[in-house]
Amino acid sequence: MDIASLIGLIGTAAMIAGAMIVGGGLGPFVDIPSILIVIGGTFFACMYTTPMATFISSFSAMGKAFLPPVKKMHVLIERMVELAAVARKDGMMALEGQEVPDNFFKKGMQLLVDGADETKLVQQLNSELKSMRSRHEANQNVIKAWIDLAPAMGMIGTLIGLVLMLGNMSDPAAIGPAMAVALLTTMYGAIVANVLFSPMLTKLEGYTSYEVVYREMVILGLRNIARGESPRNIQDQMASKLPPKMQAKLDAA
Repeated sequence: MDIASLIGLIGTAAMIAGAMIVGGGLGPFVDIPSILIVIGGTFFACMYTTPMATFISSFSAMGKAFLPPVKKMHVLIERMVELAAVARKDGMMALEGQEVPDNFFKKGMQLLVDGADETKLVQQLNSELKSMRSRHEANQNVIKAWIDLAPAMGMIGTLIGLVLMLGNMSDPAAIGPAMAVALLTTMYGAIVANVLFSPMLTKLEGYTSYEVVYREMVILGLRNIARGESPRNIQDQMASKLPPKMQAKLDAA
């Protein structure tokens, strides 16, 4: 669980709700037609922007903002160094069946066991990395659609409310509900875009960047094993991508 995401979302919602309560309670800020326009309208408009399979998978990606996959760089380097020592001593076939931290690492190691040279190894793993980037980008584009379309739906709701209000100026009882739709849809659209989805997109883009660096380190380590580099040299090359404190910790280990 990403505590920062959870606390950030709950805290932001609490601040907004607190301001509403202090201003007179939550009741005046709840309007079903406005919710339908913004939430329902944005949901179906986002569906319209992308294939159904991508739209559905985007919800799983959204969950990763709160439950991200945990991959530790120092664990990767330590294991890569151990496997480099095994390969240098006993050959590539000795890597068969060795435990590794993740499936991407496993695919690359299997290529070495199967006799792939450095060029083929790097080409295959870079292809996997490119595919991962494409999947992440497709899911993040759906989130960007939520960010773009929610305020637009809020504006549409505002226009609907204004039309209803101006069309019933002779009926004072109709002016209030129409004005509520006009104002609340704009507010709902701003909240959906800026409280929920915009921070989520930033978080997921950060995770993608981390995953890219992680996989590039896997490729770097495996290609050096394919070259027969020393474990110490492999550690130094991979550790160069880490912060100084973590580099010092690896050196001490």
